[in-house]
Order: sequence, then structure tokens, then C-alpha cells
Amino acid sequence: MTVETSLLQSLRDGDVDAFTWLVEQYHTSLVRLARIYVHNTVIAEELAQETWLAVLQGLDRFEGRSSLKTWIFSILTNKAKTRSQRENRSVSYTDLEESLHASHEPTVDPSRFNSPAAERLPNHWAVNPVSWEGIPEEILLSQETMNLVRQAINELPEHQRTVITLRDMNELSSQEICNILGISETNQRVLLHRARASVRQTLEEHLQPET
Repeated sequence: MTVETSLLQSLRDGDVDAFTWLVEQYHTSLVRLARIYVHNTVIAEELAQETWLAVLQGLDRFEGRSSLKTWIFSILTNKAKTRSQRENRSVSYTDLEESLHASHEPTVDPSRFNSPAAERLPNHWAVNPVSWEGIPEEILLSQETMNLVRQAINELPEHQRTVITLRDMNELSSQEICNILGISETNQRVLLHRARASVRQTLEEHLQPET
């Protein structure tokens, strides 16, 4: 019996400790994810609580076709999407798929690359990205830097913000993200790449004076 199978059985048997452990593991991440879709933390907390209630009510119907974690996050995402759609704040992922296919928007500012007609290294970096190797760890991990990262993520477009939150903050796999959001692997990679590039650029601007 796997760890997850054992946990699921304990949950179905009404084990309070097992459910408490599950909430402690994922509640903060669920609120963080919900906050992407709704305009304040109070509503995000409500959505997380509604998700836990749905988990309790749906345990006997959970078939295990995805991981327990993916299932829980999918419940939250669906509830948050419904709430944000009522508030006219959400763009559907169907629209997103179409816009990504049609978009030719560059991930990185084209001015950072040599011209295609350049005699030397056409289309290559005009100036290489800043290396952070020599930056002291206390600066990289400082509260100021962490706050800047959170702010940069919060300012991303909704779908980029969702993917980078799930991948880099909640540590879900690419496949889990695709299952939760109902998007293709290709579009998940595009969204994650754009989000990471934007956050990195913000960090470069912040850390440049220290290099």
C-alpha cells in the first residue's frame, strides 16, 4: 500500500489527524492560489474552506485518476474560476490557448539581442544576462528581495501568475498543472517561461547595483 493510498483510506475512515495533516500541508497554498482569482484574502480563505468541505464530501467518489494533491487543487481552481467569472475578472483558458497561438509577443525585450543583420553573432545576446553567482546569499534571500519577487509575480497577467505560482511556489509538476488548468504542455511551458523571464528581469534591475 502506497503512502497516498494509506492516507486516503485514513481520510475515508474519518481520521481527524489525517485530515488535519492534509490541511496543514496545503491550506496556505490553496489560499495563495485562490488569491490570484479573487480580489481579497477573505474571499480566498472562504474558497479554501469551501474546498476542504468539498474534499470531505467527495472522498468516497475520488477515483485516484490523479494524485490527491492535484484533485484538491483542481477543486479550488474550479471554485475560484466560478467566483472570478461572477465578478467578470477571469479570462477563460480556451481564450488563452487561442491568444497564445496567435501571439508573437516576445518573452524578452528584443533590444537585448543583436540584430538579425549584425555581422557578429546575429540574434544573440547583445549583453549577456547578469550572473548572480557572486551576489551574497543574504542579499538574494533578503526580505526585500523576497518581497520584490512576490510583487513581480502579483503583477503578472493572471494565467502566467497562476502557472508560476503552481510550479515554483506550490511545487506542482508540469503534468499536474496541465491537469488542474486544462491546458496543453506546450502552453504551460510558454506561460511559465514568460512568467519566469518577467520576474528575472525585475530581479536583474534590483540586483544590478550590487554586482
